[in-house]
Amino acid sequence: MDVPSQMLTFVKVVEMGSLSAASRLSGQTPSAVSKQIGHLEDHVGHRLLHRTKSGVSLTDEGREYYEKCRALADTFGQAEEHISSLKGQPKGILRVACSVAFGKSQLIKSLPEFLEMHPEITVSLELTDRKVDLEEESFDVAVSFAEQLTNQHVIAKKIMSNERIICASPAFLNRHGVPKSFGDLANFNCLRTSNVVGRNAWQAELDGVEHRVDATGNFEGNSADAVFKAALAGLGIARLSTYLVADRINSGALIRLFPDYVQKHADVAAVFAGKRNLPPKTRAFVNFLADRFRRN
Repeated sequence: MDVPSQMLTFVKVVEMGSLSAASRLSGQTPSAVSKQIGHLEDHVGHRLLHRTKSGVSLTDEGREYYEKCRALADTFGQAEEHISSLKGQPKGILRVACSVAFGKSQLIKSLPEFLEMHPEITVSLELTDRKVDLEEESFDVAVSFAEQLTNQHVIAKKIMSNERIICASPAFLNRHGVPKSFGDLANFNCLRTSNVVGRNAWQAELDGVEHRVDATGNFEGNSADAVFKAALAGLGIARLSTYLVADRINSGALIRLFPDYVQKHADVAAVFAGKRNLPPKTRAFVNFLADRFRRN
């Protein structure tokens, strides 16, 4: 055992009055406790205890050393009490990274409900479409697409089912016509995403067959939100998430193309560093997101 642990054991022995009593309290054998005290005495270079048949007593050096060790034990006890008080009580600053489009259209709208449930949490939100490193950047949670997860050391919990669909505004289709096949998209102005590798290789499946086209066009945006606004403005054909465009398709502001084609693996997930000793604030947020978007 290390020296701080030996110091705490020394305090127990002194306060219990014997090696055997301290061993019962700590769940160790008397010989193990005696060995720790011996190692500590070797470390400090002084005999700390007189051992007698009736118990132990402090030497002069041991008495002064005990006072210092007692202060350490008090600090340790206060730390234990503090961390115990946090169990089951979500509190503190929760640092969240989220994609721009999902954050603006979905996440921010859900925060009033979450913060009302947990008034001792403060949310610090960064909207970004870049890939974040949870541990290096000290994020508690990242909200991302399941297809982007490559780190085997993180945990992902699905919070929303999602597909990516091909769509365009009625004005664009009236001016340029409607593509006749998925491959025909190569002949149309397609709106690209500039900062996500592989996002402009549009893939979809029909009757078990994969189809692919490389999107080309005269506009690219650094987030799905920018591409969404460009599609509404009639700049071209876009591939966007259903959570982002469903309302506009229902209203007729956007037209879905190739509804039989399905693009899989676009579900949204909450990503966090690990389940073991997960802070209450992180657990509360992840569970809230899963429940909130399942309900909706």
